[in-house]
Amino acid sequence: MALTLTEKIINAHIAKSAGVPQKGEPVAITIDQTLTQDATGTMAYLQFETMGVKRVKTERSVAYIDHNTLQSGFENADDHRYIGSVAKKHGIYFSRPGNGICHQVHLERFGKPGKTLIGSDSHTPTCGGIGMIAIGAGGLDVAVAMGGGAYHITYPQVVGIELTGKLRDWVSAKDVILKVLQELSVKGGVGKVMEYYGEGIDTLSVPERATITNMGAELGATASIFPSDELTRQFLRAQGREEDYTELKADEGAVYDSVLRINLSELVPLAACPHSPDNIKAISELKGEKIHQVCIGSCTNGSLQDLLKVAHILRGKTVHENVDLSIAPGSKQVFNMLAESGALADLINAGARMLECTCGPCIGMGQSPISAGVSLRTFNRNFLGRSGTKDAQVYLVSPETAAISALNGTFTDPMSLGVMPAYSMNKAFTINDNMVTLPASESDAENVEIVRGPNIKPFPSNDALAETITAELVLKVGDNITTDHIMPAGAKILPLRSNIPAISEHCFVVVDESFPERAKAAKAKGGGVIVAGANYGQGSSREHAALAPVYLGIRAVLCKSFARIHRQNLINNGIIPLEFADEGDYDKLEQGVMLSLPSVKSEIAAGKDVTVKSGSMTFTVKCDLSERDRDMILAGGLLNMFK
Repeated sequence: MALTLTEKIINAHIAKSAGVPQKGEPVAITIDQTLTQDATGTMAYLQFETMGVKRVKTERSVAYIDHNTLQSGFENADDHRYIGSVAKKHGIYFSRPGNGICHQVHLERFGKPGKTLIGSDSHTPTCGGIGMIAIGAGGLDVAVAMGGGAYHITYPQVVGIELTGKLRDWVSAKDVILKVLQELSVKGGVGKVMEYYGEGIDTLSVPERATITNMGAELGATASIFPSDELTRQFLRAQGREEDYTELKADEGAVYDSVLRINLSELVPLAACPHSPDNIKAISELKGEKIHQVCIGSCTNGSLQDLLKVAHILRGKTVHENVDLSIAPGSKQVFNMLAESGALADLINAGARMLECTCGPCIGMGQSPISAGVSLRTFNRNFLGRSGTKDAQVYLVSPETAAISALNGTFTDPMSLGVMPAYSMNKAFTINDNMVTLPASESDAENVEIVRGPNIKPFPSNDALAETITAELVLKVGDNITTDHIMPAGAKILPLRSNIPAISEHCFVVVDESFPERAKAAKAKGGGVIVAGANYGQGSSREHAALAPVYLGIRAVLCKSFARIHRQNLINNGIIPLEFADEGDYDKLEQGVMLSLPSVKSEIAAGKDVTVKSGSMTFTVKCDLSERDRDMILAGGLLNMFK
């Protein structure tokens, strides 16, 4: 039977299965590599320590410091020291602050075609650009994988995205993924892997492919993947890692569950308009509108190829007087090579503010726009308030569009620049891994002390499921609620990631400032329930969007549909994920009413729909769980189940 590339890699990593796995069924896969970053890593390593495993069981696990690098207090620095000490003791490579953003560095230095990778960051699928099945996951799932456990997913459908033609001058990989988002929407990839093929892929370098797979997360996709081919070999050779190359592609005649065809030759520069990555317009429709800020870089567009193009556009020119331009290279390697080539001088001379090789503005960690400001960003998300300025208008664009617009002070189509200069990837990159600390040997690990600062508090635990739940509907929200709505990021909140009691005070405040207090009041009377629309929990993998609700006494979330990672994070932490059987029941519920689930334990144990009562109204809701997920919910979460 002819297989897609996705099916080949997943099937080769099945940990246990009764026969051939079927699409839509639960499947457990072995994990070759893991990554964490510091916004999620502290909690993941606290959970890993709880498991009592002395040394990671994966082929390679890497801890990155790339999110919480703004050290205005002791909290972030303490967390970094904790992560570094855990990494040294338990066999984990430690990428120090300044070495770069996890996805960029992992692509450069650690990713291998044909391997499986999960990371406690939703943009882990970036490494699909070199032919990996790379999946974003909650920190607890990553901790389990580091301990040798399998990763449990629903066997995904595979969407074939056939690329034909060739990008025209000044049209970029960012425009490709924005076009895919325009076609499929932010929920079009849920339960699916996006597999790219066709003659057009031969025209896209690995950094360009990685831009596309990175933003597959915005589709809600489990993963995105390109074949591993001669261009992959060239990239790995340039990184001094040609021995990691393996040729990988779909079988001739492989059948995809659905197909989307895109002619690269027909694409134009695009923008994702406020406040969603699938709100797409052509730059030509926005031409002439004033802008106030431009931010270039991030794990989506912080490659050497991206920034050399930006330097070419800015060379000998000056950023418009009404525009603030900042640039964050994706890694130390990129930063070094910009300096060696002279391109860094071009950027600085043009008036760009050079930032650390970190996530920075992408997660609201600095560079917040002015009030009601228009900000063009080469990032992957433009959710309301994510930039740190609630009324900012954030647009997602390509580096080319961002750079030329920064010069003119208005939206400008880069195709107006005429012919693009010829560009080719470097045949060799500058290799210097001096900012990656190696773990201690097994014999020396016994002498490594774990360093814990005062900001690190125990993670909240849930109780085993009771037979009956009676709880207040403490919050009712609409469609496409993101994890940024549930648990915001930013410079004020990120330092509290290892302190759940403190960070819970910010839970849902973007939506309702009174939510934390009302949830605590409901908790004292039996707990709370959240009701939501479609695609609840889209966006980041941040486990804190489940941990804070656990701490605040949320017993269940009832919605029209869930985003994949957040749904699993809820289950991992013992919050019941319920979906309306009749979406009309959503309209009948009002915030503040009491809900009763009179037989919830026995119904979930039996795999039945769950009965819900509210006043005189009785209705049933779906609770589709695998056997393993049912056990977790009944136990009150994954750690309780393990214990």
